[in-house]
Amino acid sequence: MDKKFKNNKEFNKLLISDLKKRFTKVKLGGGQKRIDNLHKKGKMTARERIDYLFDNKSKSIEIGAFAGDQMYEDHGGCPSGGVVVKIGYISKKQCIVVANDATVKAGAWFPITGKKNLRAQEIAIENKIPIIYLVDSAGIYLPMQDEIFADKEHFGRIFRNNAVMSSQGINQIAAVMGSCVAGGAYLPIMSDESIIVDKTASIFLAGSYLVKAAIGENIDNETLGGATTHCEVSGVTDYKEKNDKDALDKIKRIVDKIGDSVYAGYNRSKSQVPKLSDKDIFGILPKDRTTPYDMLEIIKRLVDKSEFDQYKEGYGKTILTGYARIDGWAVGIVANQRKLVKTKNGEIQFGGVIYNDSADKATRFIANCNQKKIPLVFLQDVTGFMVGSKSEHSGIIKDGAKMVNAVSNSVVPKFTVIIGNSYGAGNYAMCGKAYDPRLIVSWPSAELAVMSGNSAAKVLLQIEKASLKKQGDKITDKQEAELFNNIKSRYDQQISPYYAASRLWTDAIIDPLETRTWISLGIEAANNSPIEKQFNMGVLQV
Repeated sequence: MDKKFKNNKEFNKLLISDLKKRFTKVKLGGGQKRIDNLHKKGKMTARERIDYLFDNKSKSIEIGAFAGDQMYEDHGGCPSGGVVVKIGYISKKQCIVVANDATVKAGAWFPITGKKNLRAQEIAIENKIPIIYLVDSAGIYLPMQDEIFADKEHFGRIFRNNAVMSSQGINQIAAVMGSCVAGGAYLPIMSDESIIVDKTASIFLAGSYLVKAAIGENIDNETLGGATTHCEVSGVTDYKEKNDKDALDKIKRIVDKIGDSVYAGYNRSKSQVPKLSDKDIFGILPKDRTTPYDMLEIIKRLVDKSEFDQYKEGYGKTILTGYARIDGWAVGIVANQRKLVKTKNGEIQFGGVIYNDSADKATRFIANCNQKKIPLVFLQDVTGFMVGSKSEHSGIIKDGAKMVNAVSNSVVPKFTVIIGNSYGAGNYAMCGKAYDPRLIVSWPSAELAVMSGNSAAKVLLQIEKASLKKQGDKITDKQEAELFNNIKSRYDQQISPYYAASRLWTDAIIDPLETRTWISLGIEAANNSPIEKQFNMGVLQV
């Protein structure tokens, strides 16, 4: 093991250790005291409910664990956006589960809560997999109601999606396991089947205090909207269960009887582990985001048998394209090559930069994968498209537009892994969040921004200096250095993968060793949804 490999390994292992510590904290939700209070009431936590629901020893992945991270400190915080979302197996059928975390502001909805719920429904709709709602929520968080109530992508969109999914035959099951109030009360009745837990759960448009204030009626919450009322009087719910576990067991039995999907038919053979150790990734991936490395060595540690059949290997070398298998699934991989490469003409091209020829190659390869019905995996470590007169005169804008067009119109499922840099238009061309990847995750080494912190700080510093000069102020070298460092520090915080994950620009930050699992479960979900349209790039300048 050489010194550079060892240093990289130590650095990346520290990133993984930090990731695990952060996740351990997030899993506590509103804290141990509130967890204990739930248990005293005979209730399970959101995570305990999901763990009990999923098949024993089956694989699962969590969407948006870091949603809301450090976003609402003035309001006491909102760990995981106050809702836990996981994809896993219930009675051997792949489902997505959305569980309100009652330890976080009684499960109230913050703006990021709404965004995360919509993301869960988007995954269910795209992949046509059943969605399970475990409801335990006090409704909209009133101090921030103006950011969650009335817009297109706000609270009301949830129920619109309930209706759309129902029309598309996507199974929805709701279990009311605590509060379900105001607008949220529509969710159980808009689901296919609904369960309510006796004595601990209730559903109503307005609670007893508001009813008293509004119409003068005296009534208690249990009589107003408890399990007996809704199962025997109103007919809002379908099943009454005596506790959380009974309700979850009912869900298991319902899911067990759901028929099979009409599969898309993505190619899968027997899964085989990579020949090269995936743990080597930690030593290959440099701790400095500007240091070149060979992305091909990363790919060989992610794919079955470490076999990667390159497409146009000698052309457009700053992007690697080729076919492989991940956990048995056939995939087409589009990856940024980070080492310096030499063209046939002897020209040296910068790693991580998209040139005319690499954009052209990627466009053709994406079209081929759509023709062959092969899911696409994008491995991002990109600084952007090449600039300068040579590239501009060669039509880099046109070639870049062709690549963006191909990514935008691709009909096969796309999956994006942000390994390192994800800057500027490179983020777009390599299937960033705006381009509808079925799942998008980052490694702890990722950075997402218009440009690097160093470059951005230099630009912003020049703007600041020009502004001060107009005001007649002079700046010393020491002041300039301090100003640069302040700007860079602020910008570096914004390019952190945790900043992106807190806002759901990515679905998760993952250990690189979990990459194969995420892609495999993602393709399995996508296989439930047959392709319904042809690949067509529309009007395109060739």
